[in-house]
Amino acid sequence: MNFKLIWRIIAYILLIEAGLMLPSLGISVARSETAAVNAFLYSIGIILLVVAVLLLVTRNYKKGRFYSREGLTTTGLTWIMMSALGCLPFYLSKAIPNYVDAMFEMVSGFTTTGSSILPEVESMAHGLLFWRSFSHWIGGMGVLVFLLAIVSVGGKNEGFTLHILKAESPGPAVGKMVPRMKDTAKILYMIYLGLTVLNTVFLLLGGMSLFEALCTAMGTAGTGGFGIRNDSLASFSPYLQNVTTVFMFLFSVNFSIYYLILLRHFNEAFADEELRLFLIMIAASIGLIAWNVRPLYTTMEETVRHSAFTVGTVMSTTGYATTDFDLWPSFSKAILLFLMMVGACAGSTGGGMKQVRLLLLWRSLKRNLHKSLHPTEVRSVMVNGRAMDEDIITNTNAYLIAYVIIIVGSVLVLSLDGFDFETNFSAVMATFNNIGPGFHAVGPTCNFAAYSTLSKLVMIADMLAGRLEIYPILILISKSTWKKAR
Repeated sequence: MNFKLIWRIIAYILLIEAGLMLPSLGISVARSETAAVNAFLYSIGIILLVVAVLLLVTRNYKKGRFYSREGLTTTGLTWIMMSALGCLPFYLSKAIPNYVDAMFEMVSGFTTTGSSILPEVESMAHGLLFWRSFSHWIGGMGVLVFLLAIVSVGGKNEGFTLHILKAESPGPAVGKMVPRMKDTAKILYMIYLGLTVLNTVFLLLGGMSLFEALCTAMGTAGTGGFGIRNDSLASFSPYLQNVTTVFMFLFSVNFSIYYLILLRHFNEAFADEELRLFLIMIAASIGLIAWNVRPLYTTMEETVRHSAFTVGTVMSTTGYATTDFDLWPSFSKAILLFLMMVGACAGSTGGGMKQVRLLLLWRSLKRNLHKSLHPTEVRSVMVNGRAMDEDIITNTNAYLIAYVIIIVGSVLVLSLDGFDFETNFSAVMATFNNIGPGFHAVGPTCNFAAYSTLSKLVMIADMLAGRLEIYPILILISKSTWKKAR
């Protein structure tokens, strides 16, 4: 294990994190928010001190050996360190006086979950609100991807960028858009930035202030969902709600699709089977829910708007709300629970299991059933006309097993707090799949503050595991990770 290179990368990431706090500091200074200003200054100072120590102890690092184990370990440790230090502005300003609560809020921000322990947010300093929303944008595409796009840490070793990108990017497999992974990272961020700017412009045209538009767009882009109003987006106009619905779906699509569209490869883009499944599931879910909740709303427009928005916020794992969907009939809530599990497309900023994994599992099941009837016949699992590598199928099956085990274990721990099963199960599903709100006591009008410290720590781990596709977090608790290679 190349520990010095790992900690060197983490030092660079933390340096970037300190720099990313500067806009929030500037907003606090402009609005004379003394407590927030001091909190950001102390936080930046502490981060810079940690960076200096890490750079000092890794000054003789070697750019050589960097494999999958190093990539997974680097990613897991980076996200934990970023969250542990990124929550300091909340804690030091006393906006969230309990450190575990502050950590929960920050992990929820970076992992683009949107689950919150705050009973109300409108009294929070604007600088802290901006940092809270900005954390979604930082975590949406991944700060390690950002690092790969702007600096070279691992020398000319292409394996360095590949292992980092694999560890942080959502989905069962990561491919290159262009020959160099570093250029792929740049393309991803340019698309991400372009869509965010476009979203902001549409929100400004709807009458939002620049601050509101930026915070909402960053939450939408990262599919995070931290609102700047206590009612999330419920009090905004139908136009603004519809704009957010459209962009939640747009950020749920694999970014390689946008690259193909930019290259004018339209047929190849719209022939993508994961995209087709995603669109079919959107249409079916909106139609079924609108039919089921029609008696609850005055007009058909309102019914369809809230149905589409809620399907978008759950399926994209954003977590905004325009209505209390916890009051909807059981049929609609069952659909939402299924959408929580499936989530968005691979290669997007959304969470959940991912559409492509559902496709792989279904076709793997069909192949196994066929093989039981025709044992001698060799058949591959096909996606987009290509045979999937058996390693990808094996990893998908292993992911599903780990997915179920983590959910069961987490629900058992949360059950110690005495809440009902619907609350505990939806809380785990909401945090592990990076959704935000759940049902009942953690519904869209509630929060997670009532849970014990132990339960919050479990959900923190769930949020990190969900955002990083499980493996980087499991790697950190594996004994073999820390053994010296022979």
